[in-house]
Amino acid sequence: MINVNFLVASIKDQVISWRRHLHQNPELSYHEGDTSQFIYNTLLTCGNLEVTRPTKTSVMAQLVGKKPGKVVAIRADMDALPVQEETTVNFASQNPGVMHACGHDAHTAMLLGVAKVFCGMQEDLTGELRFIFQHAEELFPPGGAEELVEAGVMDGVDYIIGGHVWTPLEIGKIGLTYGPMMASPDSFYLTIKGKGGHGAMPHQTIDAIVIGAEVVVNLQHIVARNIDPLDQVVVSVCRFVGGTSNNIIPNKVQIDGTIRTLNPKLREEVPLLLERIVQGITSAHGADYDLKVIKGYRQVLNDESVVRILEETVREVMGNEAIEFVRPSMGAEDFSAYLQKAKGAFFFIGGGNQEKGYIYPHHHPCFMIDEDALQNGMKIFIQAALKLLV
Repeated sequence: MINVNFLVASIKDQVISWRRHLHQNPELSYHEGDTSQFIYNTLLTCGNLEVTRPTKTSVMAQLVGKKPGKVVAIRADMDALPVQEETTVNFASQNPGVMHACGHDAHTAMLLGVAKVFCGMQEDLTGELRFIFQHAEELFPPGGAEELVEAGVMDGVDYIIGGHVWTPLEIGKIGLTYGPMMASPDSFYLTIKGKGGHGAMPHQTIDAIVIGAEVVVNLQHIVARNIDPLDQVVVSVCRFVGGTSNNIIPNKVQIDGTIRTLNPKLREEVPLLLERIVQGITSAHGADYDLKVIKGYRQVLNDESVVRILEETVREVMGNEAIEFVRPSMGAEDFSAYLQKAKGAFFFIGGGNQEKGYIYPHHHPCFMIDEDALQNGMKIFIQAALKLLV
């Protein structure tokens, strides 16, 4: 019987050290040169891994057991965000305007630890493990996962698992969801074209700002007035830009936002409703428009059989009280790309801690996690992978 708790405890300090190094040296999507080289060099020290570079800034390591069996992949993302860090930790970002404000440093460190543990178990392993260190999760299209799938990292894979540190969950909790877990994040970019003029004579203009304001208000009618309020849909306007002075009505305004859906049918329906509203309002006022909808990632749809294994694993290594069945999130994850190729599941690793002040949401300049989450995540990855291999 493998003592997962002992194995994880034995490398705890090393994993924390890796995480802090990564946190101090964050890199943006598609610019993870130093990060990927650090991962590559660290993996080479294990000795019995086949380490490759599927893309310029990604890394994959393969560990083949002595007996044939299943192929199980574990994925971690590594990119940071364009955020100026405002924490007071002594390992804060040294790169101005760039921060690991979403926990990808923790994901990478955990997977390095998992790979190190498994390297010492090769003689007893059945099948093959793939450790995927992914670039560019934060930026689409196409996103790093899609590129890695195209590069062949999922060829022959039977199962894949991934996790995300999650400050809305207290430390010691593992969040599980059966079925749809995270939404499709599509973006819309709308330009309303009117006729500018003097603010004192608005009757001589086609006021793009007033028309844009009507559009913003009416877009809120999509949810609950056009879509069943029990369906999980979000339409948010996040950017409204127009004008150069307090007395000039501009020719045009720019309105950008996001559409989040968990249902593929609604994903196709919402943009049509959005355009119908825009077309009706602009037409009524004699204005024109240009609308672009760009599709982001697919929804994360967990395979129920894999979630059951994760649930069994959590109960075994952390106890029944550690399980938290969480509602689907309207956040997004390109982990969904891997799920098109193999059965898999994504889960949340509790990283919040009220007492320590680790309460800030993801993408916040004060975001920070309780580092005990690193051990908890590794335990789940190791034990679940062992179950999936047989």
